[in-house]
Amino acid sequence: MSLNHKHSMQWRFLAWANRAAARGTLSAVCVLLYIFLGSLSVVTVCGNLLVIISIIYFKQLHTPTNYLILSLAVADLLVGVVVFPVSMEFTVTSCFYYKDIFCKIRDSFDAMLSTASILNLCCISIDRYYAVCQPLTYRTKINVNVVVVMILLSWGVSLLVTIGFMIPDLKHEKCEVNCFNDVLLADIFGPIFSFYLPVIVMLCIYLKIFLVAQEQVRSIQNTTCQSKKSGATVSKMERKATKTLVTILGVFLMCWTPFFLCFSFRLLNNVSVPLPLFETLNWIALLNSMLNPFIYAFFYSWFRSAFRMITLLPASQHNVLSSYLLLGNKRHNILRHNSALYSRETVKRLAQYI
Repeated sequence: MSLNHKHSMQWRFLAWANRAAARGTLSAVCVLLYIFLGSLSVVTVCGNLLVIISIIYFKQLHTPTNYLILSLAVADLLVGVVVFPVSMEFTVTSCFYYKDIFCKIRDSFDAMLSTASILNLCCISIDRYYAVCQPLTYRTKINVNVVVVMILLSWGVSLLVTIGFMIPDLKHEKCEVNCFNDVLLADIFGPIFSFYLPVIVMLCIYLKIFLVAQEQVRSIQNTTCQSKKSGATVSKMERKATKTLVTILGVFLMCWTPFFLCFSFRLLNNVSVPLPLFETLNWIALLNSMLNPFIYAFFYSWFRSAFRMITLLPASQHNVLSSYLLLGNKRHNILRHNSALYSRETVKRLAQYI
């Protein structure tokens, strides 16, 4: 064997060893990504499933507000069941290894369910506005029929937006074209209806609610005994209500704003965004579906009791919780029919009901 041939064999062996090591490292990273992203999917599914079961199982929770939360939970549950696994496969292996139909299916479900989730959040903010700012007319303006229309509009608009995005995508034959253009971001109108318009509505509504809370705090301070204890109680309620509002808006904006700003920058400047960065921002946005049950359901003492009952207590003791929920709903309705009581309870309810 010649010296050159021996060196050639050694070089080939080293190259093969390097490729094998790289594949091994890549496989380990892929496994870790599957475990991490899969755990996010499980948490999303379990959290939203608990919300759905609680509302369906306990008739005392069959209220217009809770129907909106139920619709939100259904959208977020489907995100965890459908979008998370498909996006996980896309993120780990890249859709270049699959047929172009894979990308279109992923984009369709991602667009429809994410848009439905955002629009349901917008509807919930509208419900909160009437419940807090116009309590005496709330029951006439926000009833089951109105809520059903709101839910149908949320899902209908989501479907129309998705269809509008998919029609141009059908013209592309290659998966490489579609992978870098998520269906939510296909053109200018997508982000407007899916994000920017709902965000403007939510910001305006929650700002109004915050101003009402501040006004009620001043009213309470002027009409109640100015003792240190009462002042401390009012201050505590105000801080809790403010914290609730900041949490609701803050989590939503932190999850979705980077995703849409990134695409808007790319669209306006006609520059390409690295796929890893784009996928990371997409996952941050999808995390909103995992966090929604904790924000919109766990703020309710009734829901927390329902969760504990479902997960910890035997079925024979569920009637105890049903009685508690019924009393809570009756007290809530009495407050709505008594403007004087409601005025004093508004800030307190803000921390529990927003």
